[in-house]
Amino acid sequence: MTTLLIDADLVAFRCAASVEPHGEEEVALLRADKLMRDLLHNTNSENYLAFLTGANNFRKKINPEYKANRKDKEPPRWLQACRGFLVSEWNAIITDGCEADDLLGVYQTENTRIATLDKDLRMIPGNHFNWLHNEYFYVSELEGLKHFYKQMLIGDRSDNILGVTGLGQVKASKYIDPLTNEQEMLDIVWSLYNEDAQRFVMNAQCLWIMQKEGETWLERKTDLILPAPLKLEVEVLSASTTSLMAVISMEPTTSPKMTSGIPVNGEWTESMEPEVVDLT
Repeated sequence: MTTLLIDADLVAFRCAASVEPHGEEEVALLRADKLMRDLLHNTNSENYLAFLTGANNFRKKINPEYKANRKDKEPPRWLQACRGFLVSEWNAIITDGCEADDLLGVYQTENTRIATLDKDLRMIPGNHFNWLHNEYFYVSELEGLKHFYKQMLIGDRSDNILGVTGLGQVKASKYIDPLTNEQEMLDIVWSLYNEDAQRFVMNAQCLWIMQKEGETWLERKTDLILPAPLKLEVEVLSASTTSLMAVISMEPTTSPKMTSGIPVNGEWTESMEPEVVDLT
């Protein structure tokens, strides 16, 4: 039986944004509830886990400018209400020290399927579901690595990560798609970074989505031959990053209850009064 792993950040944001600028909170919550039910119905899933990003994020300590471009953008008015609803009614797990993407990556196994519209998750091997296009697809380990190293070249403007100037999706694909292993990918990307080890490692740490608890891109050093400047930068940062990862929790930061008729991670509950969770 496949467990659906739901990107609740995206559920909350899209449903809150759908009623902007003057829509009512109740409509946003109803749309969040409907989307969650549709995801389970359309994928024929009874088991699920839903993840929300918490207040802390280790990437902002690695790069203070990470997502800094979002500070001046007003979030949808009912975003926090939708998040609270997903916690109290749908048992969404809030991360502590990392992002929802990381828990989606960590919990992905051969018996799970990630439900999201976020292209970044295409670096995670395994089964996926794009609910906008009702599309099922599978990402191999090689395809996931190619996606990551393309992101290293392209960057991610939505997260304020700058890649290589003048390289977009088409050029990045021309460099990466013909390659057959990660060493080749690292070597070509490293050369295009003009041997800027500090920026290379900073971007890699921010772009890499964890696939094992507490393991960032730095842990890949054991599988790769690193150029001397890059190896030195990795060694310098390894100790501080290990310390940073030690305080990250992969456990739920809330203990919400559920209403009757909604599956809680594979089990059906009896009717319970929902717990209100304050996310402010």
